[in-house]
Amino acid sequence: MDARTPNPLFHLDYDPALEALGDEFYDPVNAATFPQTTLRWRNDAVLQKLGIDAKNVSDRQFIEAFGRFSGPQPCLALRYHGYQFGEYNPRLGDGRGFLCGQVRGSDGELYDFGTKGSGQTPYSRGGDGRLTLKGGVREVIASETLHAMGVRTSRCLSVIETGESLWRGDEPSPTRSAVMVRFSRSHIRFGTFERLHHIHRPDLARQLLDHVIETYYPELTGAGEGQGNSDRDSSFYLALVERTAELAAQWMAAGFCHAVLNTDNMSITGESFDYGPYAFMAKYDPKFTAAYFDYWGRYRYANQPSICRLNLEVLQKSLAELIPPGDMEVALAQFDSHYQAHYRQLMLRKLGFGTLPLPTAAHLVRLTLQVLEASPVEYADFFKGLRESYQPAWGDGDGDMAIATVLAPQDDEQTALVEQWQTEYVAAHKSLSVEEREAVAARLKMNNLAIVPTRPVIEAVWEPITTDDNWEPLYTLLTQIATNSPAQ
Repeated sequence: MDARTPNPLFHLDYDPALEALGDEFYDPVNAATFPQTTLRWRNDAVLQKLGIDAKNVSDRQFIEAFGRFSGPQPCLALRYHGYQFGEYNPRLGDGRGFLCGQVRGSDGELYDFGTKGSGQTPYSRGGDGRLTLKGGVREVIASETLHAMGVRTSRCLSVIETGESLWRGDEPSPTRSAVMVRFSRSHIRFGTFERLHHIHRPDLARQLLDHVIETYYPELTGAGEGQGNSDRDSSFYLALVERTAELAAQWMAAGFCHAVLNTDNMSITGESFDYGPYAFMAKYDPKFTAAYFDYWGRYRYANQPSICRLNLEVLQKSLAELIPPGDMEVALAQFDSHYQAHYRQLMLRKLGFGTLPLPTAAHLVRLTLQVLEASPVEYADFFKGLRESYQPAWGDGDGDMAIATVLAPQDDEQTALVEQWQTEYVAAHKSLSVEEREAVAARLKMNNLAIVPTRPVIEAVWEPITTDDNWEPLYTLLTQIATNSPAQ
């Protein structure tokens, strides 16, 4: 491709929607200048959502846009506050990233380009504004895996190695550096509203809420605009409760622990983003805690739904001048039932079922979790084993239920529990037609990845990068995740 070819990444359908709200919401900044820019990952699948043929975008053009940030769009460090581990922090904001453009996708929806590791901003609080290369690689793995699992998530558009040596307390140092660009629905956070409440600007909160509803909840705009929209505004909060409950259910079914569910990491669109010390759980353990610094297990795996609910409750304080508090209480009261229904349905799909009578479904999901907690098998391996060994004949009590071997009970109590689970699983099939049993096999494959990147898997692809600068194991892993194919 000729060097003079216009960069298609500079000629997207850009829409400065957040910039148009005014400079009370952000600070203009400049990207850091890096000693090198080597493209390590580009997400051509995301380019399709932007209406771009990947063949028409060179690596050099990716680097121009997302390594040197030489395009026409301004760089805006967003302002927000947040509750971090339960304590309010008014000293937040984009400290090592910025919004580098908003663009209309081929579906007409508005999307953000947001950076991580792009340099210091007014909110860096003494930090260097950089991202480790491993941090960028880990976010690619998290977002692509969650996307493949059907979780509403941001995605990485690019990771570019920047040639600096960084010192970190949680990685062997010096370590390599990178700048990442995230593609998401929005970077407006719960903490964005919390900041406006803290600085006593209900006028700006009103402006922001109108923008959020118009842009991300357009189905609610029929009630009109301005101060008289209490029904519309209340409906927004209810929709946010539902989206957040669904997101928590998606994490739980995926066996995913986000690790840092502070309110500045909660998106106003109910989308998962900003992956730091996350982990996909190995052994099923409700007490599993991903972040080494979460000493008391506040954000442990089992706490995620209740923390999301608490964050929604705390948000009410910042919205109380805009939305009737009574309406928000009524909406929040629906969180638990909405979460449970969505989680139950997701788990049924992981077990291969489309639907079952409620008592049967609830009992089977509960029994599955009991088996997983008692068995030494890993969470993902159980569902992978079920996907690989399932036979439609199980519904007639025939066929080899090899899943018992996968579960590997180690004593009489575990054996009895596995046998009970098998009995209940087979019983749930007896009323299914031949066609429905075939659909179970397809559903098991669709809803259970052949490979899930637990910590050992991530370390196995990171080690060749550190020792030999060999990226092929990472690219192979990402291909396996995207195609839901087993490792060869």
